[in-house]
Amino acid sequence: MSKKVARIMKIQFPAGGAKPGPALAGAGIQMPKFCTAFNDQTRDRMGETVPVVLTVYEDKNFEFVLKTAPCAEVIKKACGIKKGASNSGAATVATLSAAKLKEIAEYKMPDLNANDIDAAMKIVAGTARNMGVSVEGFDA
Repeated sequence: MSKKVARIMKIQFPAGGAKPGPALAGAGIQMPKFCTAFNDQTRDRMGETVPVVLTVYEDKNFEFVLKTAPCAEVIKKACGIKKGASNSGAATVATLSAAKLKEIAEYKMPDLNANDIDAAMKIVAGTARNMGVSVEGFDA
């Protein structure tokens, strides 16, 4: 017999840095148990923000699925910038090469709603444009 799902939550924590607090308070789970499991699985991704889909069951057990880092964070890391442009239409803060764009798209592919690498590259290029990052050698 399958367990009855009580709640599904989408939250983000720094890799290896989840701790009991307000983000988990409403989940109705044993927070230390989740934090230990999450931190153990993300220890190799230190420095990243890790989105997680947390499924909580009525018997207080849980499962979670780790996702890839947010696209904007990966772009900022690739370009070596702290933040995107405050006015992305008028200002350009960095330039992203087509090769780097493809690399980011391949990394993000499991979490994107894209059928092939070209569609994934268009999604990543759109995020980059919205951040004020121009994409070199890629016409979307």
